[in-house]
Amino acid sequence: MHYDVFNGDADGIIALHQLRLLSPKPEATLITGVKRDIRLLDKISTVHNSTITVLDISLDSNRQPLLQLLQAENTITYIDHHFAGDIPASPNLTTHLDPSPTTCTSLIVDKLLNGKYRSWAVAGAFGDNLHDSALQAAAILNLSPEQLDALQELGELLNYNGYGADLPDLHFTPDALFRSLQDYSDPFLFMKKSADLAVLREGFQKDMVQAMEQPEMDTTTHNRIYSFPDAPWARRVAGVFSNLRARERKDAAHALIVENSDKTLRISVRAPLNDRKDADTLCLSFPTGGGRKAAAGINSLPAEMLDDFIARFHSTYSPTS
Repeated sequence: MHYDVFNGDADGIIALHQLRLLSPKPEATLITGVKRDIRLLDKISTVHNSTITVLDISLDSNRQPLLQLLQAENTITYIDHHFAGDIPASPNLTTHLDPSPTTCTSLIVDKLLNGKYRSWAVAGAFGDNLHDSALQAAAILNLSPEQLDALQELGELLNYNGYGADLPDLHFTPDALFRSLQDYSDPFLFMKKSADLAVLREGFQKDMVQAMEQPEMDTTTHNRIYSFPDAPWARRVAGVFSNLRARERKDAAHALIVENSDKTLRISVRAPLNDRKDADTLCLSFPTGGGRKAAAGINSLPAEMLDDFIARFHSTYSPTS
């Protein structure tokens, strides 16, 4: 048996798509979920004597099931750009890990494939809000401004689909969206023919209208914090909205607070694009937090800890820090 385990956002989907364009595995079992569902190896922790490819989920967050899978004689390839911590020493584990704030899993795969499907990697980098890295990767392709804009939209729409509390929040399940890409080595042909992309574009436009109506919580601070209600549109658009605001003010940090149905809070943090650091450290200091240096989040913050979070957020990203 073979298992492909991947994050349900643009980066995870496109990273896997590049690999499978080169080496198809039609028999593979797909393991994925919403973007914040990162403990994906828990779902296959009892598997044995299989091959497993893992993409775009933190090794550190999946350490225990990973060790269990290695002990069960599974052969695992792990490709990721999040915080990994100590890497287990095992002849059954191959890793390609780079936590640099200017890369993503799609770009790591692109290097492994010597740029064979570079246009897809560019879309993945755009989806992960790495616009400068996307443009650098695209330089060799001699794309027109219109083509670059199209790849940016593709990445952002695939990323938009990954956000939600659970799968019913999404327009498409990530495994279905991945399968819809499989026949296309050319992303421009996919964009031309895909009905799914039209659905995502319409949903995104509607959700963003509501998002852009939400006011900033406190306009007296250097950084910006926004609050969204407990609603599917708010969960779906959270990532793209946070990325958009971050690009507007590259010297400021941004936080988005979305109410969960259980009255806890889901928080997205974007470090200043001019200084991509400490988002992971900040969020990991709270329960259910995680992420990477440039962008991180907290899945379920108790409401009584919000004031503490806001204080630490501003302290972490004070103009003089």
